[in-house]
Amino acid sequence: MNSRPTAQVPDNSPSADPAQRRREQRGWYVYDWANQVFITSVVTVLIGPYLSGLACTTAGAPDTATCTGGAFYVHPLGIQLHANAVYPAVTTVAILLQILLLPLLGSLADHSKHKKRWLFWLAFLGSLATSLLYFTGDDYATTAALFLVANVLYGASLVIYNSFLSEIATPDERDWVSTTGWAIGYLGGALLLAAHLVLVLQADALGIGQGEAVRIAIASVGIWWTGFTIIALKPLRNRFGELAARSARPNLRAPTVQLVHTVRHMRQYPQTLLFLLAFIFFNDGIQAAVRYAAPFAAQDLQLDQGIMMGTILLIQFVAFAGALLVGMAARHVGSKRAVLGTLVVWCVLVTLGYFLPAREPLLFLAMGVGIGLVLGGAQALARSMYSQLIPRGREAEYFSLYQISDKGSTFLGSLAVTIAVTLTGGYRAAIFSLIIFFLIGGYLLWKTDMRRGIREVGNEVPERL
Repeated sequence: MNSRPTAQVPDNSPSADPAQRRREQRGWYVYDWANQVFITSVVTVLIGPYLSGLACTTAGAPDTATCTGGAFYVHPLGIQLHANAVYPAVTTVAILLQILLLPLLGSLADHSKHKKRWLFWLAFLGSLATSLLYFTGDDYATTAALFLVANVLYGASLVIYNSFLSEIATPDERDWVSTTGWAIGYLGGALLLAAHLVLVLQADALGIGQGEAVRIAIASVGIWWTGFTIIALKPLRNRFGELAARSARPNLRAPTVQLVHTVRHMRQYPQTLLFLLAFIFFNDGIQAAVRYAAPFAAQDLQLDQGIMMGTILLIQFVAFAGALLVGMAARHVGSKRAVLGTLVVWCVLVTLGYFLPAREPLLFLAMGVGIGLVLGGAQALARSMYSQLIPRGREAEYFSLYQISDKGSTFLGSLAVTIAVTLTGGYRAAIFSLIIFFLIGGYLLWKTDMRRGIREVGNEVPERL
């Protein structure tokens, strides 16, 4: 007689074995190492000036300096845009798509028992779209379309990735695990960016044009992203909660109904909502400042690509140390106070950026050091803080809402930058306008009662917040 298969018991709690938790945490860190290169090399450094340059050429501008402030327009889908506004406009569209798709994706993942599979395919397809940018040549529209796809898939992969945090770390471990992952990600991004810096600066000596060098660098990001994703997935385990246990197989109806139910009843968790709203604002400011630093440096500050890439590289190494330092500070003053402190520094930095004179690389370099010190700390701690405010078993679903405003998802900030660049033709006023996001986000975070929120969702309150 054949025995009936044993039913799988839902359990997405961290392993009771510290050694097993450390193995999974190391695998989880590797995905930060894998994906950060997309933000560091593609989003922060290469794609903005590259895409703007292609659009300016299409619009008839002889060079990017002339394009800035001049009446040079392109007409994607019949919409008139200043050539310099193409990059922030594509980013804004990508975020709109994520707003529509990521909550549904997160709900589907929570109804699945195979989150590792989800993470692999999203990362693979995102990296494929990135590598295909090599073949776009001088076509700004195809370049924009592929970057749009890669951006959306990058954000989608982070929904799944972040949802693993509460499954691999106890409440008291999460701040340190999150900041360590973020720091390791910056280190990986810095190492590949260093190779890209050499490639771009030595393009003529290698017998290739600078545009060709940029395309090679972008293609290598896709290869790096896929390769290290495979390594990251091996030590992670598939866990699942009650939602997945009740679903025979993932389908659209059950997750959609569950998502509507979650959004409708999130008002039962007012502190979770308040924190999420705070994060949307201050993270929009951080992400917009990071995304548009390169075109700001190239066009408004008139710095050459070598100086710009060298500064961004320095920021990555400083950010590695900065994320760990902010994590250490959180152990002493609490994660909430540590994040609020970084937001004060951000307000100072964007104000200084408005007054930064052109052709002064040392001042831009000094500003880059300041950015590096606070770049990852607020985001890493926010990720761990939010994980404490999520009902168990719905991590991916809740993290999909979080991811809408996480790195790669800066709707309000990108929209503000798009409008400012369209009106002024440059990025200086746009960068300064981001201060409002830090002020609003900081105020909302200050009003959030973390201990109350953690108790409301039924989680264990960590010793220090």
